[in-house]
Amino acid sequence: MDCNKWLLFSCALTLCSGAWAVDSPAYGNLATPDIDDIEYIDDEEPSEREVNLGKMLFFDNRLSKHQNQSCATCHNPELGFSDGLAKGIGSGGDILGRNAPHLYNLAWSSIFFWDGRAKSLEEQALGPIVSDVEMQMTPKEALQRLEKVAFYKKEFKEVYGALTFENIGRAIAAFEMTIISDDSAFDKYLAGQREAMSHSAIRGLKLFVGKARCVKCHDGANFTDDSFHNIGIEDNDDGRFAVDPNSKLKGAFKTPGLRNIIMSAPYMHDGSLASLEEVVEHYDKGAVNVKNVSPLIVPLNLNPQEKADLIAFMAALTDPVVITRPQLPN
Repeated sequence: MDCNKWLLFSCALTLCSGAWAVDSPAYGNLATPDIDDIEYIDDEEPSEREVNLGKMLFFDNRLSKHQNQSCATCHNPELGFSDGLAKGIGSGGDILGRNAPHLYNLAWSSIFFWDGRAKSLEEQALGPIVSDVEMQMTPKEALQRLEKVAFYKKEFKEVYGALTFENIGRAIAAFEMTIISDDSAFDKYLAGQREAMSHSAIRGLKLFVGKARCVKCHDGANFTDDSFHNIGIEDNDDGRFAVDPNSKLKGAFKTPGLRNIIMSAPYMHDGSLASLEEVVEHYDKGAVNVKNVSPLIVPLNLNPQEKADLIAFMAALTDPVVITRPQLPN
């Protein structure tokens, strides 16, 4: 290559690099989830057999008092692993106190439930089973139910050595860890497929990490800081304060991850916001004059186009996890 051609080629590379940089805003810590970062029990990935056992339990109504609901009732794969209700309904017909959160990418989480009262996925899996208003079982009753099923007795003995209540939680958690969403339009965009997201979604991404301040809480590969904030939803629920009596945590709830968020309406811990449009409007107003509200919540002064762009970006986080419901043992 002669000098003139090399000079032209070098200039072209410089121009291309500059254009790429202009089109690549700072993403904070937003990224595609890395499976290598998952911390398994005893540093050992669950076997396929363990996952399949947990999947059956996840869909088995026998783990509820009236045998009328399973984990999948409130965490329905077809409804974004939520249930489409503002607040769920327990086995005995009780209206539950909070909205059913989705289960995507919990393998990377370190604290669970809206108030963070569970410190492991295994603990989270067992909580609803023994809740007085959810599935309404006792550990003894749950074991008695499963011991009547020859398949479960055999599988638990061969997979774990024994059928125990703790191992029920371990199996369900093993399945829940496989509910992974990591190939959305946003992930493709990060990987260099610039056409994967619409122009509106790209503008929404820039707002998300900039003017709209979403990344202040919804950061990281799963769009959550795994922390607790009072965002100005007024009700009588103390939230994290009931677990950690710090006055700053009164009315604070865990930041939900946003992957597949368009699938799991309604929103917030009480299901009070029916759509992402309502969510954006809530944050745009800034929760003025609400007690204990986080200092991160301030008026955003977004225009209609910016609001639409933010929603377009959240829609670009969609990568549904298709689950084939198992045939349960008799």
